[in-house]
Amino acid sequence: MDIIIAGDGEVGFHLAEALVNSKHNITIVDPHEELLKMIEAHADLMTIVGESNSVQVLRQAQVDKADMVIAVLHEESINILTAILAKKLGAKRVIARVNTLENVSEENKKIYQDLGIDFLISPEDIAAHEIIKLLQKPLATEIYELSNGKLSIYVIKLDESAPAVGKKLDEIAAQYEDLNFRAVAIHRGSETFLPHGDTVFQKGDIVYVITKPESLDEMLALGGLKDMEINNIMIVGGGRMARVIAMRLEKDMNIKLIEIDHERCMFLSELLDDTLIINGDARDINLLKEEGIENVDAFIAVSNNTETNILTCLHAKKYGIKKTVALVENLDYIEISQNIGIDTVINKKLIAASYILQHSMGDEVASLKIVSGINAEILEIEAKKGSYVTKKPIKDLGLEKGIIIGGVIRGDEAFIAKGDFQILPGDKVVVFAMPESINKVKRFFDKGIFNLNL
Repeated sequence: MDIIIAGDGEVGFHLAEALVNSKHNITIVDPHEELLKMIEAHADLMTIVGESNSVQVLRQAQVDKADMVIAVLHEESINILTAILAKKLGAKRVIARVNTLENVSEENKKIYQDLGIDFLISPEDIAAHEIIKLLQKPLATEIYELSNGKLSIYVIKLDESAPAVGKKLDEIAAQYEDLNFRAVAIHRGSETFLPHGDTVFQKGDIVYVITKPESLDEMLALGGLKDMEINNIMIVGGGRMARVIAMRLEKDMNIKLIEIDHERCMFLSELLDDTLIINGDARDINLLKEEGIENVDAFIAVSNNTETNILTCLHAKKYGIKKTVALVENLDYIEISQNIGIDTVINKKLIAASYILQHSMGDEVASLKIVSGINAEILEIEAKKGSYVTKKPIKDLGLEKGIIIGGVIRGDEAFIAKGDFQILPGDKVVVFAMPESINKVKRFFDKGIFNLNL
């Protein structure tokens, strides 16, 4: 595909890298010449210096030949105008990032669609709902739901008490005859790998497990995870993400929200009915003590400052908080944050990239998720009639080392993929792929492509 990205920072850069690796032809438009020089040095793409809401600049980028235009600047009004202009000038599909949550309401989406914008994305809104989901199912570090929950991928961290520690994958498979869950990846130290039968689980492993709903309790028990109830939440930051979380949960949970800006506190107090708003600096340990941090079940740090989010989560851990979640905007800090004990790390750049990459891969990809911290992807992709994956059982497909098929959804029924399982046309297949193998995944599912070395 020919794709134009309008960006003014890391989101555009990260997205451009991901799309170039997926073999698309990328042109990136950005007003900052120095940033474009850096991007050119790291990626094989075209760059144009200029404002993306300029008709002249869009024409210079050959917008009339573009299969997709993606506007992900910080300023949503520029993104919206860029997308409208791009569609009017001949782009086939346009996506705009927005920051105002009202813009992603169903009513407003219809207005923007009438103006030519195919998709609106609010990373803050998506991130907030991911956090809400984690608070409702707090034993997991991350959760990726597939096909409306028919299958889920749970990310769990093994401590020394986990029954799985010290056991091989084959031993666990033998112990659970009708296995309805399966480990599809392990992150150990700074290395991520796809497990095989002889893989031994170790203390501290972060394990990615695909499971059917009815086997969730059994899987969590094997991971040594005990029941956890979330009633009391402390939120750091009063931005869009914090507002969405508080508005959604304040009727069911006790929420305290700490915000350093007084005017924003006044605004939040009018917006939120059952959330206690505290004007103060969450980095102040005495303030946290005064507000009863020792009685908190979940600590959610989503301020605009990554360092504050990491630091306050570490303070929370010292007080024995069961669940900590940090918004970490610097991609280089994600793995460090996970290794020092923060339970869940949220990154808006990866969220935006997941959403947009899905649209770049065609209609057969039902969902796609970039996995935080390990630069891997989870795809839910439809097997076409005549495609390579429908020709043989999974064990005979000769999948690359960096690709593993975890599960299959067939109509209303879900299956955990085993070696002798035969994929049929129309099946939605859950694939976990490492960076070096992502380009090959789609070829396994394309009709009539059998030379996978191309």
